[in-house]
Amino acid sequence: MGSTDDQYRKFANLTFDDFRRMAQDESLSSYEKTGSPDSYRKGKEEFTFQSILSNLPLLNEQGKTVLEVGPGCSDLPRMVINLCRERHHKLLLVDSEEMLANLPDENFIQKFPAYFPQCEPLFRDFAGKVQIMIAYSVLHYVFVEGNVWDFLDRSLELLAEGGEMLIGDIPNVSKRRRFFSSLRGVKFHQQFMNTQDLPEVQFNRLERHKIDDSVILGLMMRARNQGFDAYVLPQPPDLPMANRREDVLIRRP
Repeated sequence: MGSTDDQYRKFANLTFDDFRRMAQDESLSSYEKTGSPDSYRKGKEEFTFQSILSNLPLLNEQGKTVLEVGPGCSDLPRMVINLCRERHHKLLLVDSEEMLANLPDENFIQKFPAYFPQCEPLFRDFAGKVQIMIAYSVLHYVFVEGNVWDFLDRSLELLAEGGEMLIGDIPNVSKRRRFFSSLRGVKFHQQFMNTQDLPEVQFNRLERHKIDDSVILGLMMRARNQGFDAYVLPQPPDLPMANRREDVLIRRP
């Protein structure tokens, strides 16, 4: 068996069609179906869920309209479903038909089998009405296959006044470089990889298909220029890739 990084690389640069296929592959775990090795998610998604709750306090209120884009089918969307049931929220789910089939059908859930934002029924019925929007561990796939600016602009169309959007778990290659150029990052790499080698770090280097600071800050500035508040948030240290990933929170005033 290879290292955890080796396991993770096989899930890199996946496309929407890859996820459709994986959603039906019974040889894969629920975590693998959503693009992560078990070691990155199993037993750890409760920490992720608590982080989402902390960043989106409206989830703890009652009777909101919640949208999750690309929920996958692991423990995390089931935690969101359970919360929405308890809080009497309406929950909208957008993902492939194959992935959504792995999640329960309940009367407070409305499923939209589509490649977001190519989902006109959602925009027809809910533009300006979504109070909470979650896109967790999704943006890096959009960045490779789709149009990240269209993803952001169409998402903002959905937010109600006072609504909140969390674009979570964004891998940032700039943050990764900074971490692995630090003493703490070197020790982490050596322990994780069981090696005395130094991590390879190169600044001022373009990495295709990788999100860097310019993309993160560009998302924030684009949202702000359209009249939304936007913030870059660090992840809690108990999340498995907090040293390499961060979140963006957007609020409509």
